[in-house]
Amino acid sequence: MSEPSENLPPPRENLEGYVPSLGSERELRDALEKALCYRGDITLRTRGGTMVTGYLFDRSAESADLGQCHIRVLTSADSRRLSICYSDIVHLEFTGKDAAAGKSFQTWLKKCEEKRAAGEKNVRIEPEPLV
Repeated sequence: MSEPSENLPPPRENLEGYVPSLGSERELRDALEKALCYRGDITLRTRGGTMVTGYLFDRSAESADLGQCHIRVLTSADSRRLSICYSDIVHLEFTGKDAAAGKSFQTWLKKCEEKRAAGEKNVRIEPEPLV
Protein backbone atom coordinates (compact mmCIF):
# COMPACT_ATOMS: atom_id res chain seq x y z
CA MET A 1 0.00 0.00 0.00
CA SER A 2 1.37 3.43 -0.91
CA GLU A 3 1.80 6.31 1.49
CA PRO A 4 -1.06 8.88 1.32
CA SER A 5 1.29 11.71 0.33
CA GLU A 6 2.32 9.87 -2.86
CA ASN A 7 -1.11 10.37 -4.42
CA LEU A 8 -1.43 14.08 -3.71
CA PRO A 9 -1.25 16.84 -6.31
CA PRO A 10 1.93 18.91 -6.35
CA PRO A 11 2.07 21.80 -3.87
CA ARG A 12 0.78 25.18 -5.01
CA GLU A 13 3.28 27.40 -6.74
CA ASN A 14 4.50 30.26 -4.53
CA LEU A 15 3.81 33.35 -6.61
CA GLU A 16 4.22 36.06 -3.97
CA GLY A 17 6.60 38.68 -5.41
CA TYR A 18 6.54 37.11 -8.89
CA VAL A 19 6.77 39.46 -11.90
CA PRO A 20 5.92 37.45 -15.03
CA SER A 21 7.06 38.33 -18.51
CA LEU A 22 4.16 39.56 -20.63
CA GLY A 23 6.07 39.61 -23.92
CA SER A 24 3.66 37.36 -25.80
CA GLU A 25 -0.06 36.69 -25.84
CA ARG A 26 0.53 33.20 -24.35
CA GLU A 27 2.62 34.65 -21.49
CA LEU A 28 -0.08 37.24 -20.73
CA ARG A 29 -2.87 34.65 -20.74
CA ASP A 30 -0.84 32.24 -18.56
CA ALA A 31 0.08 35.00 -16.08
CA LEU A 32 -3.55 36.11 -15.75
CA GLU A 33 -4.70 32.52 -15.19
CA LYS A 34 -2.16 32.23 -12.35
CA ALA A 35 -3.35 35.59 -11.00
CA LEU A 36 -6.93 34.33 -11.00
CA CYS A 37 -5.92 31.40 -8.78
CA TYR A 38 -3.75 33.58 -6.55
CA ARG A 39 -5.27 34.42 -3.16
CA GLY A 40 -3.56 37.76 -2.75
CA ASP A 41 -3.47 41.15 -4.43
CA ILE A 42 -1.86 41.82 -7.77
CA THR A 43 -0.62 45.14 -9.09
CA LEU A 44 -0.83 45.91 -12.77
CA ARG A 45 -0.06 48.82 -15.06
CA THR A 46 -2.17 49.59 -18.09
CA ARG A 47 -1.07 50.89 -21.46
CA GLY A 48 -2.25 54.35 -20.35
CA GLY A 49 0.03 54.25 -17.28
CA THR A 50 -2.70 53.62 -14.68
CA MET A 51 -1.58 51.45 -11.74
CA VAL A 52 -4.22 49.16 -10.22
CA THR A 53 -3.77 47.07 -7.07
CA GLY A 54 -6.39 44.60 -5.97
CA TYR A 55 -7.76 41.09 -6.04
CA LEU A 56 -8.44 39.52 -9.44
CA PHE A 57 -11.77 37.75 -8.92
CA ASP A 58 -13.11 37.06 -12.41
CA ARG A 59 -12.14 36.97 -16.06
CA SER A 60 -13.61 36.49 -19.50
CA ALA A 61 -10.91 34.95 -21.69
CA GLU A 62 -12.70 32.82 -24.27
CA SER A 63 -12.06 35.08 -27.27
CA ALA A 64 -8.96 34.68 -29.43
CA ASP A 65 -8.88 38.50 -29.61
CA LEU A 66 -7.17 40.00 -26.53
CA GLY A 67 -9.29 43.12 -27.02
CA GLN A 68 -12.37 41.03 -26.23
CA CYS A 69 -10.94 39.44 -23.05
CA HIS A 70 -11.28 41.14 -19.64
CA ILE A 71 -10.33 40.66 -16.02
CA ARG A 72 -12.29 42.01 -13.07
CA VAL A 73 -10.37 43.41 -10.12
CA LEU A 74 -11.64 44.44 -6.68
CA THR A 75 -9.36 47.38 -5.86
CA SER A 76 -7.56 47.46 -2.51
CA ALA A 77 -7.75 51.22 -2.03
CA ASP A 78 -11.48 51.81 -2.41
CA SER A 79 -13.14 48.43 -3.15
CA ARG A 80 -14.20 49.42 -6.66
CA ARG A 81 -14.79 46.66 -9.19
CA LEU A 82 -12.85 47.42 -12.34
CA SER A 83 -12.99 45.66 -15.68
CA ILE A 84 -9.67 45.77 -17.52
CA CYS A 85 -9.07 44.59 -21.06
CA TYR A 86 -6.26 42.04 -21.54
CA SER A 87 -4.80 44.12 -24.38
CA ASP A 88 -4.43 47.11 -22.00
CA ILE A 89 -2.20 45.26 -19.50
CA VAL A 90 1.53 45.92 -19.89
CA HIS A 91 2.89 44.94 -16.45
CA LEU A 92 1.79 42.53 -13.70
CA GLU A 93 3.15 41.79 -10.23
CA PHE A 94 1.95 39.42 -7.52
CA THR A 95 2.31 41.98 -4.72
CA GLY A 96 -0.02 40.87 -1.91
CA LYS A 97 0.48 38.08 0.57
CA ASP A 98 -1.10 34.84 -0.65
CA ALA A 99 -3.74 34.06 1.99
CA ALA A 100 -3.62 30.38 1.05
CA ALA A 101 0.18 30.03 1.25
CA GLY A 102 1.28 27.27 3.60
CA LYS A 103 -2.26 26.00 4.10
CA SER A 104 -2.17 23.10 1.69
CA PHE A 105 -3.04 19.53 2.53
CA GLN A 106 0.63 18.66 1.99
CA THR A 107 1.64 21.13 4.73
CA TRP A 108 -0.96 19.75 7.12
CA LEU A 109 0.11 16.16 6.40
CA LYS A 110 3.79 17.05 6.94
CA LYS A 111 2.93 18.59 10.33
CA CYS A 112 1.08 15.40 11.33
CA GLU A 113 4.07 13.27 10.31
CA GLU A 114 6.44 15.53 12.29
CA LYS A 115 4.24 15.20 15.39
CA ARG A 116 4.25 11.40 15.06
CA ALA A 117 8.03 11.35 14.62
CA ALA A 118 8.36 13.46 17.79
CA GLY A 119 6.40 10.80 19.69
CA GLU A 120 3.13 12.67 20.04
CA LYS A 121 0.16 10.36 20.61
CA ASN A 122 -3.29 10.39 18.97
CA VAL A 123 -2.12 12.16 15.82
CA ARG A 124 -4.70 11.35 13.15
CA ILE A 125 -4.70 12.12 9.47
CA GLU A 126 -8.40 11.38 9.17
CA PRO A 127 -10.75 14.36 9.33
CA GLU A 128 -12.85 14.81 12.42
CA PRO A 129 -16.49 13.84 11.92
CA LEU A 130 -18.90 16.60 11.02
CA VAL A 131 -21.61 16.95 13.63
